[in-house]
Amino acid sequence: MRILQIIDSLDVGGAEKMAVNYANSLSERVAFSGLVTTRKEGYLKVQLYPNVPYLFLNRKKRIDISAIIRLRDFCKENKIEYLQPHSFSYFTALLVKLTYPKVKIIWHDHYGLSEFLSKRKLLFLKMASFFFHGIIAVNFNLKNWAIKRLNCKKVIYLPNYTKIDQTIKKETILYGVEGKRILCLANLRHQKNHFLLLEVAEKLKESNPDWTFHLVGNDANDDYSQRVKQQIKAKGLDQNVFIYGTKNDTVNIISQSDITILTSNSEGLPVALIEYGLLSKATVTTNVGEIPLIITNAENGFVVAIKDAADFYNKIMKLINDESLRIKLGQNLNKTIIEQNSEEAVLQQYFNWVATL
Repeated sequence: MRILQIIDSLDVGGAEKMAVNYANSLSERVAFSGLVTTRKEGYLKVQLYPNVPYLFLNRKKRIDISAIIRLRDFCKENKIEYLQPHSFSYFTALLVKLTYPKVKIIWHDHYGLSEFLSKRKLLFLKMASFFFHGIIAVNFNLKNWAIKRLNCKKVIYLPNYTKIDQTIKKETILYGVEGKRILCLANLRHQKNHFLLLEVAEKLKESNPDWTFHLVGNDANDDYSQRVKQQIKAKGLDQNVFIYGTKNDTVNIISQSDITILTSNSEGLPVALIEYGLLSKATVTTNVGEIPLIITNAENGFVVAIKDAADFYNKIMKLINDESLRIKLGQNLNKTIIEQNSEEAVLQQYFNWVATL
């Protein structure tokens, strides 16, 4: 098997992380596994294994003929059989296939607003799907949607997976009191609903002011980001909620945390949740996407309804007041992740499915 992952950027995000994961994992299992970044490099580049061939196209416009020619030539030179574009990079893969028809496209759909699929732009994607040999969906909503709405019937749900990379240099030191830190590993964008986090932080400031929240993820300094920062100031949370932006040493950051959370309005299967579990962290999260397939309430974490700040606060308080419960839920989540979302388990399904294309 000779395969190439395609992603628009290597900024820290779920789709980007999975593109790197597949490139790395397959490099140990197939004849050729490479990765192409079309538009922008980023923090995740350092996580690519040294043996993974890498090409940066530096695409300047949506249809960049010179970039497509370079990618086509790269495919020919390395005898690529499969292109695995992630998210919007399917467009680049389509242009390559039009000039190099022998390659097969496996589209990896990471659409984050899976609770709002009715709003998804469909026309061009539906036409492009005639050229897909297979579609990987990161949750069941996306799988069912693809089967019903797109022109490719080889569709599979594969959960996200990740591995703990201990080689990344430890750089980030979290603020706050050791043993009293709550981490939210999520980019600053609307679907992640940091405003729920701020509601909870405001309540916790009154009852447990020495516990602090730590927001790690891409900060685009856009309108959403500015409103989050304004709310932090307006609520007087400057010493209770800290924003770090993009960081690469996530294992180090999670290790410094005592409770981990996700407050999203919409998700697929967040890679952050898998990372929390691999490091055995007690987690509170909203009931969205595939998260309920991972977390069973009160057994290996806590799940609350979206936008329910009161319940979210109560679940955090349970963990704050009971260290043994934190340890138990963290260990149980670790067991779940190892059984369901390990690299080996997911890739076995992947290889079996690819063999049918």
